[in-house]
Amino acid sequence: MSYDSILKFVIDQYTKPILTWLFDRPIDEPIKMLNSELNVEPIRADGVFFLQVGQKIIHLEFQTAPKSDPPLPLRMLDYWVRLYRIYKLYQQNYEIEQVIIFLRPDTSPKVFEDSFHVGKTTHSYRVVRIWECDAQPLLEIPELLPLAVLAHSKEPEVLLSQVAEKVSNIKDIRQKSNIAACVELLAGINYSEELIKMYLHDDILKESVTYRRIIREGVAEGLELGLQQGLQQGLQQGLQQGLRQGEKLEAIALITRQLRKRFGEVSENLKSRLKILAIEELELLAENLFDFKSFEDVINWLNRV
Repeated sequence: MSYDSILKFVIDQYTKPILTWLFDRPIDEPIKMLNSELNVEPIRADGVFFLQVGQKIIHLEFQTAPKSDPPLPLRMLDYWVRLYRIYKLYQQNYEIEQVIIFLRPDTSPKVFEDSFHVGKTTHSYRVVRIWECDAQPLLEIPELLPLAVLAHSKEPEVLLSQVAEKVSNIKDIRQKSNIAACVELLAGINYSEELIKMYLHDDILKESVTYRRIIREGVAEGLELGLQQGLQQGLQQGLQQGLRQGEKLEAIALITRQLRKRFGEVSENLKSRLKILAIEELELLAENLFDFKSFEDVINWLNRV
């Protein structure tokens, strides 16, 4: 499943609480969402967001897995350079803050990398492994409950039940349904569907416009991806089949010319029999062609195929 739609909603709706938690200070400055596509070849991730907060550009990147092409350290440097150039930060008193938030527990060394080093070039960024974060601060703020469900706990099922209880205590129905939807969808990273359904009530989720929108966008994204893959696969198969068909027609034409040269005019019946042969059988026929002394030998060979 792609989490892009879920994370986009979480960031759009709960930007200030998330930044307050990340930077451990109240965010009083106005927040502006910047264009997340920095050039014609965007770098893909589960969720990439660029925010302008006062005199700072914040690059937030969510990852469910550390595998990346190009590797994450190079990617972070690449983004930093693009941001610096596009927003002309050298002309202003701005700084860039980059944070990668890993969502799924992973023991790979890549989730501990927080810098890029090649020769004399060094670039650093911040890494948050959410499964190591204390769940308590996240449990105290309703808007952070979707992240709380992924936080550190010695008893994950207990944490899920705590999050579910916090959601059920939200008074505002719309806020409750939207947060419940985000919790349910992000909980799928670490918890089974059966366990999620045990603690999160379907009736709350069904009321959520957010849930329906995210599911709709996810389905549309899946259909689009499937269509693209299907078209690509179909084109590739069609090209391969076309090439094989071209080879087959060329082989039939060559064999027909050779037979005509040796034995005279080729009958329509024989031409029809050649057309139903596979390309491999035509190649074998071509190899045996000069062993035949008459059309009768050709027919006998075809009868044995």
